[in-house]
Order: sequence, then C-alpha cells, then structure tokens
Amino acid sequence: MTPDIVEAMHRLQDRSSAKRRSAAKRLRQLGDPSAGPALLEALKNEVRDPRTWETQYQMTMALGTCGSPSDLAYLRDLVLQRGTPDAVRCAGGDAVVRLSHMEQSHTEAIRWCLDTGDETLAEGALQAMAMLRLVPDRETVAHVLDHVEDRPPHDWLRFWPAVAAAGWTGERVHGFLTSCASGPRADVAEAATTSLAGNYGTYRPL
Repeated sequence: MTPDIVEAMHRLQDRSSAKRRSAAKRLRQLGDPSAGPALLEALKNEVRDPRTWETQYQMTMALGTCGSPSDLAYLRDLVLQRGTPDAVRCAGGDAVVRLSHMEQSHTEAIRWCLDTGDETLAEGALQAMAMLRLVPDRETVAHVLDHVEDRPPHDWLRFWPAVAAAGWTGERVHGFLTSCASGPRADVAEAATTSLAGNYGTYRPL
C-alpha cells in the first residue's frame, strides 16, 4: 500500500466533508482494491448525513473502482432506499455494474438497474457500460435498446448507449445510432457519429 493511498484513506475520516470528498476522488483515480474496505465503511457513515450527497457520490464512485463483488449487496440496498440522493443512485448504478463485471455478471446487473424503473440508477449503469466498453450479448443489447430507443430525441438517457454502441453490431444498433446522429441533441449526435465510425470517444464522468 503506497503512502498516497494510506494518506487518502486517513482523510476519509477527516472532519471536513470537502476533504473526505477529495480523498474519495483520489482513491477513485488510484483504483487500488486495498482501499475498498475503508471506502465501504466511510460510505456507510457518510450516508447518515443527507447534506453531504456530493461526498457520498464520490465515495460510491470510488467504491466502484476499488471495491469487490462482496460490496454489491450493500450497494443494491442503498440505491433502492427511499431518500437516497439522485447523485448517489447514479453512482450506485455505475458501481454495481463495475463490481459485477469483476465476476462476469455485468449483463444481469445492467438489466437489474434498468428494470428497477429508476432512470437515475439506469443512467449510472449505462455510464459504466460505456466507460468499460462492454459488448454484452444480443439479448442484453436488445434490452438496453428497448429501454432507450423510443425515447424522445432530446432524452438524456440516449447518450451513454450511443457511446457504448461503438463496439456493438447489428442492424438495430446501426439504426439506433443513425437516428441519434441526426437528432437534435449535440452531445448524443456527436457520440453516435463517433460510434458509427467504430470509435470510442473520450469521456470523463464527474
């Protein structure tokens, strides 16, 4: 364990929410699994205070890069709780897919997030799918497209599937990307155009 990781883990207990948030962001960047248990405990303490949702968001995102599949039960429970902030549910969807990917159960995790009916949770799951450049099986791709294809052209939930589809194949995928590329949302159109060329864009979620 490097001094940088040790210092960041120590700062997870700082009295200042801003410093705890900064520590979580640093651990998220480092992605060292040795920080996973400390992040999980810090998050459990942090969620007691609804005022610190930004810090909770960064801790949840960090858990997605440093945690293990054993953290999934807690995360799934957290995102389904009434009162969990939108940002934390989004980060939770991202973390659930990332940690599920470690045990090759990400397709089930993606479907689970979508099937909750929570669009914020779905956004996080789709974000992780795109950032990890996952190429799910045909049934899961169809499940994702079923969820977003008929949404209005301005709908924000189209963005991450448009990014992820760079590695997908099939007529339906091509039709979805073509529709997005000619749509009114500049960010979605740009992502779809990049994917139609078979390329993944560079994106940095907060």
